[in-house]
Amino acid sequence: MTDILMTGPYPDWDMADLEARYRIHKLWQAEDKDALIARHSGAIRAIATRGELGASAALMAKLPKLEIVSCYGVGTDAIDLGYARVNGILVTNTPDVLTEDVADIGIGLLLAVARKIPQADAYVRDGSWRKGNMGLVTRVCGKRLGIVGMGRVGAAVARRAAAFDCAISYFDSRKRDDLPYTFVGDLLELARNSEFLVVTLAGGESTKHIINADVLAALGPDGIVINISRGSTVDETALLAALESGAIKGAGLDVFWNEPTIDERFLKLSNVVLQPHHASGTVETRKAMGRLVRDNLAAHFGGQSLLTPVA
Repeated sequence: MTDILMTGPYPDWDMADLEARYRIHKLWQAEDKDALIARHSGAIRAIATRGELGASAALMAKLPKLEIVSCYGVGTDAIDLGYARVNGILVTNTPDVLTEDVADIGIGLLLAVARKIPQADAYVRDGSWRKGNMGLVTRVCGKRLGIVGMGRVGAAVARRAAAFDCAISYFDSRKRDDLPYTFVGDLLELARNSEFLVVTLAGGESTKHIINADVLAALGPDGIVINISRGSTVDETALLAALESGAIKGAGLDVFWNEPTIDERFLKLSNVVLQPHHASGTVETRKAMGRLVRDNLAAHFGGQSLLTPVA
């Protein structure tokens, strides 16, 4: 059987299939991870990982027979792609299958923040409604919505926002001629002209802290930020300051800089809705993600073309 190193667990349905096909070495269960790797380094031909766990150059360097890293997730910023390329190691991920669910959560977070849905739920549960009506909230329909990063998820968010009659603009490295939305080549300009800012960028050094204090100031006190991309794309120090001071109205966050051990100041804020990096966390999408990981591994070891190679 082919040996595979897994950096973290997958759902049971994926684990059962992988364990039936391959000899699985479970790194997360090992008391001495270095010893496990050293013991099997000459046999391991693949790494099955998750987006947040990735595969470092140091890990890959310990596996001389490594041929492929298959990632359960879209983000590959935690995988050292440069090392993989130089050493002829293939990398795959799971794009497309989670796009729609992530976009759904983007709109869901926007509605939750603007319409104060968590606060409204608490208002009913704690009996406050019996004492008087809840305060007014913010409309979503017809507003100016800016999308930072018009890739698969950005385009899916735009389609949903269009159904709310939002005026949609976007910032990206280039204009997309296949989409009807307004391209804005300057992020500060996009923020100044938006009431809602939805971040759907890929992670990595090129986008690190791209949503900074200047962008938040440009968005202004009536603005709402939604982040369904990576925690690294937002300068959390600046975001917390803006939320605490009222420099922006609110935020909806599925991702964080130091997840799951997030900054505790977020927990004390009433103008932020928090998600545990769970945008793709539906049964349907997680099954599709796992299937794609397994299909990429099967294709590689069967001598076929990869389904979703990472460039």
